Amino acid sequence: MASLLLVIGAIGGVYCLVRLNENSKENELLAKQVAEREAEIQRLKGEGEKVQQLLTPDQKVLLTAAHRLVANKKFGWSRLFADLEAVLPGSVSASRIAVENVYQDGDRVKAELELGVLSKDYGSVMAMIQNMQNSGLFQAELRGQDLQKNERMTYTEYTFRLIYTPYGSAAAASPTDLAQNNPEGGQ
Repeated sequence: MASLLLVIGAIGGVYCLVRLNENSKENELLAKQVAEREAEIQRLKGEGEKVQQLLTPDQKVLLTAAHRLVANKKFGWSRLFADLEAVLPGSVSASRIAVENVYQDGDRVKAELELGVLSKDYGSVMAMIQNMQNSGLFQAELRGQDLQKNERMTYTEYTFRLIYTPYGSAAAASPTDLAQNNPEGGQ
């Protein structure tokens, strides 16, 4: 019985050594493939930089415009307006929205916005900021306020810098800044 166990142990040991040798060879092959791919990536990056240097200023503007179109196609403007409407209290109304930048952060599309709102009540504006922060969609930063008076009423316009990150946003956009747009005319 002991001899049989010794033979089985020896066969198991030989099998393990063979598998270890196979794994080592496979590891070397994969390491070589990784090195080749890294070299190819570096070569392609060098070619990309050469192409960038050869572009005329007009071609660079055209390339930027093409990136903007791609970013605009990937960004849901109607979703932005619906999400804004959900966090604005009834006594606060949006006066202007300017999209400063649309970009991809990891796998999520984000937009930097300048938002102007009108309100008679500072408490409502603070409630709006709290709603934005709690929504997980907006990061709001108050940039300024301007008292407005006319014959009928007095109100304040508040200006915010927002970072908007819609849920489930994934895009094939470039991680560089892709778009600057003002959707006031509709998108």
